[in-house]
Amino acid sequence: MNETPTIYSQLPTIESERLLLRKLELADAADMFEYASELVVSRFMPWQAHQKTDDTREFIGLILKGYEESKKLTWAIELKRENKMIGTIDFVSWLQKRQRAEVGYTLSHHYWGQGLMLEAAETLIDFGFKEMNLIKVEAPIMLDNKQSQRVAEKLGMIREGVSRKHMIIKGKFVDLAMYAVLKDEFYSRQ
Repeated sequence: MNETPTIYSQLPTIESERLLLRKLELADAADMFEYASELVVSRFMPWQAHQKTDDTREFIGLILKGYEESKKLTWAIELKRENKMIGTIDFVSWLQKRQRAEVGYTLSHHYWGQGLMLEAAETLIDFGFKEMNLIKVEAPIMLDNKQSQRVAEKLGMIREGVSRKHMIIKGKFVDLAMYAVLKDEFYSRQ
């Protein structure tokens, strides 16, 4: 069971009603810069707001390298009706033997409040449970990030506690609310 799953080398495109979750490309740099340069978007992220498109191209380059090295499970979120990349969603970590993954996401603030992140996350988590043999998906979220916590709760995630000084964001250790949903909980929430 030491072999690398093909999902890394052949990241699948996953479709929902309004979205395509697909491999990130260098051609997405302009769309990504549009939101990654906004302080309101980068506020809760470990990365700084992008200052120039070169920052964005470098960031995408790291993800593309991660694809090649079988270390990244990052999907671009494309809004089908606009043919536009509006965010990213990842399984930031995947503990295959423990059947557990951590989800993380970013969305252009121009698309907040439309249920798009919920749709993207539902789609990816469903894929994780059905195609990656997951039994648990986790989401560590900064305590001040109430929007992201609401998305997690709508996904059926339960706040399991707070992990103190869990991550460095913008040079400071921060506490994270630890959310998670089990496979049976995810499918029984309707």
